Amino acid sequence: QVQLVDSGGGLVQAGGSLRLSCSASGRTLSIYVMGWFRQAPGKEREFVSTISWSGGSTYYADSVKGRFTISRDNAKNTVYLQMNNLKPDDTAVYYCTAGPPQAMGAMEESEYEYWGQGTQVTVSS
Repeated sequence: QVQLVDSGGGLVQAGGSLRLSCSASGRTLSIYVMGWFRQAPGKEREFVSTISWSGGSTYYADSVKGRFTISRDNAKNTVYLQMNNLKPDDTAVYYCTAGPPQAMGAMEESEYEYWGQGTQVTVSS
């Protein structure tokens, strides 16, 4: 079992930055692909980014490419999502997730096994 706790959300003006964190406990973090999804009001949860166990491979949704950066520190069992140049369309609840190695780059929720409780990000115009 893996337990995920995500944090770091908040209210920011358009063009601003936030860094989300996801702390994991339980099974060794390094054997899992880690990622982030988000869900805006009235919309389905959507893929944002994933990172391989080594940190050497990353994937991003087109909507965040060039603005968001995912990283992980296995020694701290933590995954980060640095979000720059935020836009109002980025407003959503952001969820950390963990999945098996084959989930790398997967955009479907069903490929992932564990989920954080979510952290709210609100971007004002």
